[in-house]
Amino acid sequence: MSIDRLLTSVLRLYQDVHDDAHTEQIFAITTTLLTNLSNPLNVSLLTSQLLTAPAIWSRGDGMRACYRIISIYNTAAIHIRRRELEDAKTKATRPGGSLRTAAWAMAVIKGADDNSSRWKHALVLSGILMGLEGSSRQSLTSGVRGTLERAVVTAVNLALGGGGDQAGDIAPSGPLVMALNYAFPLLSEPSRSSLDCDGLVTAVTRAIFGADGLQDGLFLSAIDLDVRQTGQKFMWPDSSPSFLLLRQLEQKPLVSGLGPLSILLGFAIQHARHTHVVLQAQDDMTLFTEKLLQHWQANKLSELEMSEEEIFLTPETLQSTWAVLWQLLKKIMYGVVAVLHPIVARSLLDAHMRSDIVAPMVATKSLTVLRNLYFISSRNGSDAFQVYTFTYLTSLDNLALHADASAAFLQGIRPATPGAIPPHPLHRTLDLFYLNVAEHLPLRLPPETCDALIVQPAIGYLTHTAPLSPRMMDLFEAAHSAVLSVLSCPHNASITVDLVPFYAEALFSSFPSYISPRQFRVAFKTVMQILSPPFPISASHPYLAETLLEMVRFRAGLASKEQLPRGRDEMHSETPQESASEQSTLVLTLVDALPFLHLSIFEEWMTLTALAVSEIGDPLMREPAKRRFWEVLSSGEMDVDRAAIGVAWWGTKGGREAVLYGLSRLVAPDRTLMSGAIVSEAESSSKL
Repeated sequence: MSIDRLLTSVLRLYQDVHDDAHTEQIFAITTTLLTNLSNPLNVSLLTSQLLTAPAIWSRGDGMRACYRIISIYNTAAIHIRRRELEDAKTKATRPGGSLRTAAWAMAVIKGADDNSSRWKHALVLSGILMGLEGSSRQSLTSGVRGTLERAVVTAVNLALGGGGDQAGDIAPSGPLVMALNYAFPLLSEPSRSSLDCDGLVTAVTRAIFGADGLQDGLFLSAIDLDVRQTGQKFMWPDSSPSFLLLRQLEQKPLVSGLGPLSILLGFAIQHARHTHVVLQAQDDMTLFTEKLLQHWQANKLSELEMSEEEIFLTPETLQSTWAVLWQLLKKIMYGVVAVLHPIVARSLLDAHMRSDIVAPMVATKSLTVLRNLYFISSRNGSDAFQVYTFTYLTSLDNLALHADASAAFLQGIRPATPGAIPPHPLHRTLDLFYLNVAEHLPLRLPPETCDALIVQPAIGYLTHTAPLSPRMMDLFEAAHSAVLSVLSCPHNASITVDLVPFYAEALFSSFPSYISPRQFRVAFKTVMQILSPPFPISASHPYLAETLLEMVRFRAGLASKEQLPRGRDEMHSETPQESASEQSTLVLTLVDALPFLHLSIFEEWMTLTALAVSEIGDPLMREPAKRRFWEVLSSGEMDVDRAAIGVAWWGTKGGREAVLYGLSRLVAPDRTLMSGAIVSEAESSSKL
């Protein structure tokens, strides 16, 4: 059949709706014609008729038909350019002639006329831009490429604004966004700057979360219906309808292209003229992530901690359906955070978003989105990337500036039963997010609020005595950090007095079973700093710090001298870790506390600490304690007054010999005295 007769035939086929087989045949013939037509008028005619053909647009194929339009023009453009290069190389002339690439592209552009909708034009124009300029092909001159880019942008802007379309033909966001998503990486900066970013923010957000995209996370609800229990294990077969639905969702263009799509939306957010469209996009993300969290919570698989998955899931589930599900969830999380990032960045520059009313609201919603996604981001360190860190910490910094908003946010996500450990793993995961956030907010909160919203929710995890799973270990450490942050605020002296003894006891009971030597030392050092000048509690309760030191010294005398295993945090450290026992750790804790002691007891405790160092039996553990003692004296950790006392004690009062060789000259071997005991002047002189 000749090309002209084939053109007449397909134009006739365009007028009726056909079954799937005939529709596929129509697409194939259209591609052949686009590649072989030599008359530009026929190319324009074919394009014009295709964009209004009932055979394509009356079937209700939606995104599938739109994707095919992009595909056939992309394919045709690649063939046109390839043929032109081959002809130039061989200097051959084809029978009937052939269109050059630029002329063919202009003919297609003319075919996207006023008889069809602008969003359909975007499909065609994006397809030929991809085919001619994608993969660094550079098929067009700068002038023709500029014309094509302007045509893409014009079609998109008119479709977003509702202009230029036939009456009642509202531009669907899915196809329009899909077309621009493919074309966007190929647009020059001037062309990008011409996009209607306000309309684009709304359209892309609707497309991502709507029926053409992630469908409000409904795929998670469908999973629960197909999970079966076999013995003590759960099974989610890869033949189940919910998994097939998941696979279909992955193949949707707006889901498979979620990464580039988030870049497109981020660009639109950065360049939108009106702040309210950005705030609405954040509201839409908040609503979507809330639904995603609700759907996951309703799923029985959410009852599994990550450490329990190999125990309670069948091997087939772990290797197939489970892995695919988390791959998709992580992709969603990365995409949402990539969009949230420019919103948070804009909140630092946009005058309206920096106001005292809007700024805490933006920070609160950003943290709410991150909380809703935390069941994904907390898995295997999935939150350890720069974009997430910036978004999270910047939102925390902005929220921390507003006491009322900070308290309201904590109150809104507060654990249901503060002080008690929830049985559901998902609730414990949300508690972990809560404690991590709460750690950053006590500086502007009043003491009673800090106690109610930070200390009380942390107490249950501090006093937990059962064996700790990896998730419970994270919660335990987060609870310690949250309480220490409250204690570190000078204005919290009123609750610090009652909290310090409890916290110190929790530290002692946790070491060395639940916290590493490094963690214990850091925590105790922080407490000693809080109890020392210039903190107000050092004046109102001057003996509290020394009481805690006595507890450490007493426990060091009874502590185990066996080498401790390396803690979880030390296993991942690149710095070689020295051997430590329970005893040597407690002694090092005394050394760490020296720079914070009151001047009246400073020299006495240097002597007592030197005695404790000499009592470490293992040389491999005693040497680090000696080095640390010297480091405290010489590295500048002490202020001028303590440094002067330390130098005198080290040089003229036997401190050097005491630390390096033991305390035989300073302490009589036959006398055991409580620290601070009153002795006669003669006895005191004889010891020196």
